Amino acid sequence: MSTPQTDVVLFDRWLRVRLSPTNTADFHYRWLRHACDLDRHPLTNERTVCSSELPDDVRARRAFVEGGELRVEWAHDHRESRYALAWLERHAYAKDRDKLALRAPPNDVGGFEIDGAELSVDGRVERALHLVRERGAAIVRVPARERNGAEQATESIIDAFAARGLSVIPTHFGRIEDLRTDNTTNANTDQLGYTDAAVELHTDQPFLDEPPHFQMLHAIRAADEGGHNAIVDALGAAEALRAEDADAYAILTSTPVTFHRTQKSFERVVVSPILSRDRNGRFRVRYSYFTMAPHKLPFDEMEGFYRAYDRFARLVRSPQNQVRFLLEPGDFLLYDNHRMLHARTSFRGPRWMRGVYFDVAA
Repeated sequence: MSTPQTDVVLFDRWLRVRLSPTNTADFHYRWLRHACDLDRHPLTNERTVCSSELPDDVRARRAFVEGGELRVEWAHDHRESRYALAWLERHAYAKDRDKLALRAPPNDVGGFEIDGAELSVDGRVERALHLVRERGAAIVRVPARERNGAEQATESIIDAFAARGLSVIPTHFGRIEDLRTDNTTNANTDQLGYTDAAVELHTDQPFLDEPPHFQMLHAIRAADEGGHNAIVDALGAAEALRAEDADAYAILTSTPVTFHRTQKSFERVVVSPILSRDRNGRFRVRYSYFTMAPHKLPFDEMEGFYRAYDRFARLVRSPQNQVRFLLEPGDFLLYDNHRMLHARTSFRGPRWMRGVYFDVAA
């Protein structure tokens, strides 16, 4: 999604043009390129090109309104099409969709941060839970005086969550994960989280029937270099995808995907769509490139699935849709594992992060 301009906003496969001070209309690039006057006979004015002759990936290089016309320069041949706004008004098939509150995932780290300097542990946890319910994640910052001895604070944070109805959910790693390259405290450490490699965006435990609802990452020691975190609101990304490409959204909510976690001492398989809602309308995303089994779909559905999945993946992987930050010792991140994707960059040095899963107590 592009930065809005005065009269035209460019999206991945379509644009939005302002037809009047109070009305907009959306047009797919392919429709515009097919409908333009570049390919008409000079004498008869008849169309001379079939849409099938156009490139599969028709995109605008730039577009603007000037002199009562929409002018579009095409990426594939740099030719320019012109459309009178009055003509677009007559032929518009998607007017005023801007009133549907199209939104992209937020990327403002400040909207997720909580200054914990003047708050008790209970106050920090209370504020974090409120922000997670509202925005999907919370980054709690602690003052410099609390940087040393951060390890001892993990249990008190857990107790504060327990007092608010959340229970620790042990996994095949254990009760608390010590995410560090020299780990000696956890089982099943043969996975990326215990290395110094980058871990791209994902949700945790998608191979479980019921993945833990929340995770806390408590920073104990920062890396010498790297080790930055990133989060993305998958709910916002899904809604943006649905507005831009309803077919892709439908595929991701209906196509079964196999998540297969296999380690030396653990194996689990779950089949589920990437995006789903339960009977109460609650959103859930399962997204993990490193635990996806090879797809086994009917031949005539495979390309469509990859197109839909890749569109969603590129949307969440776009830096403009990510919140990026560094956790200092003592800081903690709490996020909704059913809504948010998270990642980390590669690092050098003895980075130590403690991971704890929570769910609402039964």
